Amino acid sequence: MTIKYDREEIESVCTYCGVGCDITGVVENNKIVKIYAQKDGVVSEGNLCIKGKYGYDFVDSKDRIREPRIRKTFLEKNPQIQNAFASKLTEFNAEFMTCDLDTATSIATMKLDEIKKKYGGDSFCAIGGARTSCESAYAFQKFCRETMDSPHVDNCARVCHSPSLKGMRATIGEGAATNPYNDIYETEFMVVIGSNTMEAHPIISNRIVSMARTHNNLAIIDVRETKMAKLAKHNCVIPFESNLLILNMMAYVIIDEELYDQSFIDNRTKGFDDFKEKILNDPYANPDFFKDVEGYEYLAKMIPNIAREYAVKKSMIFWGLGITQNLDGSHAVMAITHLALMTGNVGKTGAGLMPLRGQNNVQGACDMGCLPYFAPDYQKPKVEGLMTPQLMDAMLDGRIKALLNMGEDITHIHPNINKIDKAMDMLEFVMVQELFMTDVTKKADIVIGVKSAYEKTGVYVNAMRRLHLSQPLVKSDLPDDWEVLTQMAEKLGDGENFDFKTSEDVWNEVRVVAPRRFSGADYYRLARHRKRGMQWPIYHEDTPILHLLDFRTDDGLGKYVYKQYEPRGMVQEILDKKFYKDSLEGYYLTTGRTLAHYNNAAQTKQTDKLWSKYDEDMLLAPLEDEGKLGDRVILRSEYGESEALSVRYTDKVKSRTLFCTFHHAASRLNALFGDECDELILTARFKSVKVDILPVGDEVGCG
Repeated sequence: MTIKYDREEIESVCTYCGVGCDITGVVENNKIVKIYAQKDGVVSEGNLCIKGKYGYDFVDSKDRIREPRIRKTFLEKNPQIQNAFASKLTEFNAEFMTCDLDTATSIATMKLDEIKKKYGGDSFCAIGGARTSCESAYAFQKFCRETMDSPHVDNCARVCHSPSLKGMRATIGEGAATNPYNDIYETEFMVVIGSNTMEAHPIISNRIVSMARTHNNLAIIDVRETKMAKLAKHNCVIPFESNLLILNMMAYVIIDEELYDQSFIDNRTKGFDDFKEKILNDPYANPDFFKDVEGYEYLAKMIPNIAREYAVKKSMIFWGLGITQNLDGSHAVMAITHLALMTGNVGKTGAGLMPLRGQNNVQGACDMGCLPYFAPDYQKPKVEGLMTPQLMDAMLDGRIKALLNMGEDITHIHPNINKIDKAMDMLEFVMVQELFMTDVTKKADIVIGVKSAYEKTGVYVNAMRRLHLSQPLVKSDLPDDWEVLTQMAEKLGDGENFDFKTSEDVWNEVRVVAPRRFSGADYYRLARHRKRGMQWPIYHEDTPILHLLDFRTDDGLGKYVYKQYEPRGMVQEILDKKFYKDSLEGYYLTTGRTLAHYNNAAQTKQTDKLWSKYDEDMLLAPLEDEGKLGDRVILRSEYGESEALSVRYTDKVKSRTLFCTFHHAASRLNALFGDECDELILTARFKSVKVDILPVGDEVGCG
């Protein structure tokens, strides 16, 4: 007997990182059997990373949330709700009851209405949106601001690229990548700073690697030797928390040696003379400073060499969370844009500024207004809300009573998770929309399973402002996020404001509300250009390169926002002769991704090929410590401690420094981090924390 397969190939967009690769799913009988990239894919160039290629088993995993879940203890605390819906609830397991979607949203809105009437709308907050479509992100912030009358909406940009948005808007008026990825092929010199691009953004790194091999035109600046460093002309390993120092030094060299573009400065920027004077009088801006920094003396010559090559060539700068997740992340981004403004390396083909965004739609979530200080299209909101760290404080002191969480595992990926645990325990109501029972669902009163990116239609915006219209690879009877929000808005009396029947209805409202970027981006055009995508702003045509004639500031001019580096941490300890010592105390830890996993690994761990590569987080330690630390250690900071971690020894990290992945909630890595954050925008200082090492053999941490 011959088995007939209903086989088709469907074009869509990858669900993982901010690169936003075009994909083609091979589907048989409503099951994905293969994902590949077509050779003419503009973003993918016919290549996918291991996650994009193999990481689709999550779609039909047995662990997917297929039915709403209502926590039994929540019902016990709310007898009026239990009595009203008892006939519609059935046993799910020891912790949860289950019901249909209509009942779940009715229970949720009954509780939200009670909280709003008792405490006011601003006792509610909404966190999430960067893992779902623009349509759902838009509905999410609208539900928060308009239905619940609360200004408190935020997304995971708070822990990644909010400083890029802040720093770029302060200097050039727009917080997004200036060029398409393929401009890498047109550039003469590349600087990658604070980015492990080969593992975090591998399809972008393919382009960089190709150019570096051909032209030997790559500088890597990082606190450890990343995989791409072996291809670098300049492999610049720097001390922890010294990004602003290095960038101001590059500016010093360019100014001192008069390598700047005077014509561009005169015609396109303002305030250069004042900036020039401050840099030249900055006591820390001369690269000779590093002659006295033991272990890093080579930087006194290497930094000027990088600055010279950047200034005299058509150059691009790429950066990641190694820049933004620091105390001075926003100022470091401003320092990056200063380099481009001084040398004219922006607003042209092959020269620009490229923040490497993390989540598949974190750019889109910010564009949609999922930020407390920006409404859609980066307009000023009626009321400015609290950022996520401030919301945690507000939960602890009783001002915030309810949380709606949409796809953001805040008890795992945010800092100071011991504090977050306590804060969320203070809430009267938590609802989570998710694919899996992630760590944050342990705090949820209601959990609603929703469609994944491979099961729905929607717009996603990648790290270079490119819109892709996804279409479902497989059919699902689960709701989309915006459909859950629409149901809830209707039940809270805001139905006329949520007159959405399809995702296209939501998107058409976005085009009206956010016209500066999306007015010309209707579904028809996005579908026609599905494989290529379109880069905002989109009117009659899209805009591959920003700032060709003017910057997106009020007067069209770029400006300089100087900030002097302040010695601290590792640099100060080295200067004080206190850093290098024979002790297991006072190491500096940084964290990041590995190629096989994505973020909290909720999706990637469903694929054996990915899980088997890294089924636990891995700590990298200096080779010289192999005899001292053993195979497993606990890390302890002043804020908390990790669970036991397996150690690998390598010559890729410097003395008394460590690197660890953060994909597994069981490791409790983020218990090590406190509230230290970017001084302007509160992004956590994930790239530097001082830890003590406790060798433990096969024991486990105290937790």
